[in-house]
Amino acid sequence: MKRKTANQFDPTVLDLYDDYAHGRLTRREYVSRLAAFAVGGVTVEALIASLSPNYAWAQQVAPNDPRIKTEVVAYDSPDADGEMKGLLAMPAQGSKFAAVLVIHENRGLNPYIEDVARRLASEGFLAFAPDALTPLGGYPGNDDEGRVMQAKRDRNEMTQDFIAAARFLKRHDRSTGKVGAEGFCFGGGMVYQLAVRTPELIDAAVPFYGSQPEVSEVAKIKAPLMIHNAELDRRIMAGASALEKALQEHGKSYEAFVYPGVNHGFHNDTTPRYDKAAAGLAWQRTIAFFKRTLA
Repeated sequence: MKRKTANQFDPTVLDLYDDYAHGRLTRREYVSRLAAFAVGGVTVEALIASLSPNYAWAQQVAPNDPRIKTEVVAYDSPDADGEMKGLLAMPAQGSKFAAVLVIHENRGLNPYIEDVARRLASEGFLAFAPDALTPLGGYPGNDDEGRVMQAKRDRNEMTQDFIAAARFLKRHDRSTGKVGAEGFCFGGGMVYQLAVRTPELIDAAVPFYGSQPEVSEVAKIKAPLMIHNAELDRRIMAGASALEKALQEHGKSYEAFVYPGVNHGFHNDTTPRYDKAAAGLAWQRTIAFFKRTLA
């Protein structure tokens, strides 16, 4: 299927997809409301297909890329679900690397997030992408099922699983002991939570369009932040100014970027919300930030 871009859709259609992807609409409601936009010979089924993730588009660094090594590894999460699993990626050459924890969206460790981990490894980092769906059998192979599965998990237990993953990276024998965290959507919100709850573990934090922490918690943050938000993401942007004010009041180190004219999920190169220019710039800034703060 040929990739479509956000400007080829009515903005309301993209909002409907966002509501569905975040569980604010059931599939039946989503299909029903999309029907109003199925015009000119375009069926609802075709519209849904054009909005849904296509993971063939997401692979920027192949699993067998000679620059990197990857493996699925298990780690202990004693305060939640015991044994968890995730994808570990690192440069093929070298012995010690600054580490980055990669936290997925609200649908488990899908191919897009696996590729983000490989991209980080190709830039010289030890990257680890845990799968919060491990206790339920792991990412099921499609996002619709993944969203349903992740919604069944306890939020605090998932937080403990990601905290355990940060500890795993901190102690890993290929890690320098410096650990950054990067996350998208649900993962962006989780990055904020790790920065608040485990300042001793997180040395740099990069949330992409994540739900902000309570402003009363900001004082606990020690890690420098690089925040990436989308101008058209009304839900996340509604809390952006209050967070920045709190960060300033507490003298926290942060950079905040708002990418004009783009939607929530603009970094995810599997859906029409992807914006190549904004995603590329955000990635360039993120890599430079991690190389500076985790050195």
